[in-house]
Amino acid sequence: MTTVAAEQRPTTPARRPQSGPPLLVPVAAFTVLTIAYVVANRSTPHPDASGAEVLTYVRGHATTVKAGAFLLLSSAVPLALTAAVFYRRLRALGITAPGSAITLVGGVLAAMALFVSAMLTWTGGRLPRDASPALARALADLSFISGGPTYAVSFALLIAGVAVTGLLAGLLPKPLTWTGLVLAAVGMVSTLTLLVPGLAFLLPIVRFGGGVWLVFAAALLPRTRHRVR
Repeated sequence: MTTVAAEQRPTTPARRPQSGPPLLVPVAAFTVLTIAYVVANRSTPHPDASGAEVLTYVRGHATTVKAGAFLLLSSAVPLALTAAVFYRRLRALGITAPGSAITLVGGVLAAMALFVSAMLTWTGGRLPRDASPALARALADLSFISGGPTYAVSFALLIAGVAVTGLLAGLLPKPLTWTGLVLAAVGMVSTLTLLVPGLAFLLPIVRFGGGVWLVFAAALLPRTRHRVR
């Protein structure tokens, strides 16, 4: 009778491992808003432009500057969500290594850098008529520092956290993880732009290359734990 009772006992369906929220949604939103921001601000004066040039541009393109600030601020939101979802997905996959925490910290810092840059950009777009060129140049510099090198090094931490974890745990293809590590290294080196302006070309590599890399990482990161050869 014990055997019969055991056979008749209802079986509990096995739980599927939790995969967390979808990754591609915030990553795609961040990528689209980033591209829109760059397109809207393609004629912004370079960091080596004079204060008078910056002030002239702001006065003639106030609407464009404000629109760029809005897009930059908007892109920070899905970036923060991307970091949180990556962290949640890695934890759901059983990853407790420091890489998952680095992913979260890097993404939050990068989002904060975009927030600050957007606020400074918006303020610069509202300069009064009697504003001095020095003030315009100072606001532009602060916006560049936060949205350029500061963002790049923080974004590099996000990429490095995902890439290192994906490599060590076998969650992502090795070519993708090594590409991410190279982009992370470029992001770290790009901070030298503050000392060597000629290295400014590294910043768009991190911004665009890192964005494309995140799309592939979000698409290929598994929902359940298995090794990728």
